[in-house]
Amino acid sequence: MQQPEQTPSEGHADVRIVAASPEVARRVAEVLRRCFAATEQRSYPAGAGGGTRLELVVDTTRAAEPARSWLETSRTPGADSRRE
Repeated sequence: MQQPEQTPSEGHADVRIVAASPEVARRVAEVLRRCFAATEQRSYPAGAGGGTRLELVVDTTRAAEPARSWLETSRTPGADSRRE
């Protein structure tokens, strides 16, 4: 029986990358780590057909450029304003 997945803490996202080769998966993970603080990746076989699955957690509260500017412009208007 599978355990239910836990929701990451506020400001964090669980990321799974599935690719045909480990090198391609690592390249995508590297791009994410250049934009966000991230945990060390974990690597698994992707399935019976081959491939690689990488898993890591990114911290969107510690974003670097260009992710920081993208996150700021993608917020819903008024999401950060205080209610009076």
